[in-house]
Amino acid sequence: MPELPEVETTRRGVAPYLDGAVVRELIVRDARLRWPVPPEMPALLAGQPVREVRRRAKYLLIGFDAGTVIIHLGMSGSLRVLTEAFPPEKHDHFDLVLESGVRLRYRDPRRFGALLWADGDGSEHPLIAALGPEPLSDAFDAAHLAAALARTRRAVKLVIMDNHVVVGVGNIYASESLFRAGVHPERPADAITAAETAKLADAIRATLADAITAGGSTLRDFVDSEGKPGYFQLNAFVYGRNDTPCRVCGTLIRQIRIGQRTTYYCPHCQR
Repeated sequence: MPELPEVETTRRGVAPYLDGAVVRELIVRDARLRWPVPPEMPALLAGQPVREVRRRAKYLLIGFDAGTVIIHLGMSGSLRVLTEAFPPEKHDHFDLVLESGVRLRYRDPRRFGALLWADGDGSEHPLIAALGPEPLSDAFDAAHLAAALARTRRAVKLVIMDNHVVVGVGNIYASESLFRAGVHPERPADAITAAETAKLADAIRATLADAITAGGSTLRDFVDSEGKPGYFQLNAFVYGRNDTPCRVCGTLIRQIRIGQRTTYYCPHCQR
């Protein structure tokens, strides 16, 4: 599933084409996404200028005077910039066409993504209102993470993947962050020391920043707005590297399951 780095990569790719542009039309070929596309959206968007393009967690938010378009990429979705009206293919479910002729085309074989409308800036929408802080913002720091860890004995990996604690730390990025911090993923959250918590908060920020720089991870068929895959996973320390030597100490990486999710760690580097 595309996570924060993949969505941020998409946002950076489409924003230069959207900022200040005027929408000519929204073409919806299949409204049967995770939630039905609101039938009034084409009429709402026609002729409207784009005021901002931002991301909140895994949601892409396109702001207009009347409200906000919320796009979620689901399990297999991608949003691509087309400079010509190429014929749509089977899984191309909608096009946002600009007056310039550029169009954003949404492709989603599983149809588990979303195209929704929210009044205002979208921050009060039920999908967004209860989310935790952005990991690269000032609202996320060691003190915030320490408070969340102290409240539970759940495995630390499950806590940092909780979107109410911090957004965007998906399965790959949780395993990688815990490795960088030297913390075993099964440790009870309330047993993590203050020093380890500070390292973990820093590791989460560094891991996600590196993933954004690399264009995200190659997850199923994720591609960015130009159709290119992300490359972060190629440089992963532990994720997907079961029974291969740790890049730091040479110990074989192990694979376990925590909360029904595959987890990778180094038994020597992570305690």
